[in-house]
Amino acid sequence: MDNYGVITLLPPLLIIVFALVTKKTFEALVLGGIVGCVIAYGTSFFTEYLNFVQVTMSENTWIVLTVGIFGSFIAIMRKAKATSGFTALVLKYSNTEKKSMMISWIMGIIIFVDEYLNVLTIGNVMRNVCDKQKTPREMLAYVIDSTGVPVCMLIPISTQAVYWAGMLAEEKELAYLGDGMDIFIKTIPLSFYAMAAAVIVPLVILGVIPKIGPMKKAYQRTLETGVTYSEASKRFNMDLDEAEIQNSSLWDFFLPMIALIVGTFYFDMDLLYGVIIGTVVASAMYLIRRRITFKEFSEAFITGFADMFLMFAIIVSALTLQKVLAAIGMSDFIVSSLAPYMSAALLPAMAFLIVAVLSFVTGSCWGVPAVTLPIIVPLGMAVGSDPILTVAAILSSATFGAHACFYSDATVLSSSAAGIENMEHALTQIPYALIAGGLAIIGYLIAGFIMV
Repeated sequence: MDNYGVITLLPPLLIIVFALVTKKTFEALVLGGIVGCVIAYGTSFFTEYLNFVQVTMSENTWIVLTVGIFGSFIAIMRKAKATSGFTALVLKYSNTEKKSMMISWIMGIIIFVDEYLNVLTIGNVMRNVCDKQKTPREMLAYVIDSTGVPVCMLIPISTQAVYWAGMLAEEKELAYLGDGMDIFIKTIPLSFYAMAAAVIVPLVILGVIPKIGPMKKAYQRTLETGVTYSEASKRFNMDLDEAEIQNSSLWDFFLPMIALIVGTFYFDMDLLYGVIIGTVVASAMYLIRRRITFKEFSEAFITGFADMFLMFAIIVSALTLQKVLAAIGMSDFIVSSLAPYMSAALLPAMAFLIVAVLSFVTGSCWGVPAVTLPIIVPLGMAVGSDPILTVAAILSSATFGAHACFYSDATVLSSSAAGIENMEHALTQIPYALIAGGLAIIGYLIAGFIMV
């Protein structure tokens, strides 16, 4: 691999600046990917970029199908007004904004199996509740995003746990500590970012931590206008008709959800199988009882899948960017530049900071930590750092990337589920993610000196 040096930082810097100025996520990612290809391939950049896109799409069919069918599942439930009974139940016990947001937070902890399931379910169910309580959708997006990946990283029977246990099992230097799942479980008490991100949410809800920055502006908008989403987000809410909302049985919501969760567990934590089973059960229930016609079912299925197109585009372009940045060696450049300054006590905090930054700028919340594990773990063992603490720091950095990155799949899914523009969610959430990140760094600094 050619060494492009400091110029490898140009694509992510352009992405961040472009996204902040224009509030456009997809276009920023494409720009960054193309600039990266110009650096690596010169005049043949466009052909190489298209090749990266094709490879990315072929490798990520699972994500497209899972998210798309989940969109269909939600659209079918909406068409059948299946969530109205559950919404009425929630409103019965949440007559204030704080109560409704606390219920969203608690639901996020309960639905820990998979962050996609967590975010898409709670976001779509609680939107009506938020609107009735005049709570900004930005707040809902923040709550569900903060109980998505962070909570999944604290539970050993989640899809995140399964993935990372598999990655840790490949690290031969850690074999003496047990199998992959044993190591993952040992990192949970040291997952400082995940714990901080999850705990900060109720503090924000209750007002212990104030609404700051863009989140404060979102609350001011809702207070002044009574509208829970901005003008830019109006296009995501055109199909909502409050006049059509009607009561439904709680089973209209719970049975499909139970089928989805049980199916996910039964098929080795594969959400694609789970959402297909949930969609079949929901469709059968609503068609047999004539809550929807077959024509309405067909239209909802297609529309729900199509509604996820912008999300597909952002996720595919983010995954393409990961490949481009790997091709120009950005991660290797940053790690090799900072490695000489690491000591046993400082390494966990430095590892968290470096990999968190890499995960944030690349959107690679699975890939970058997985790539840096075999680099940083041996380095940590060589300088005398506690291996479990080092691994915990790297996994926490992955959590930060998923939670804070403007174009990570978790951020994109959360904004979509809450029905708002992606950058509006990203910018309202980032101050709280940075607070959690700062607390995590302090935690790893203290633990680094104690556990040497």
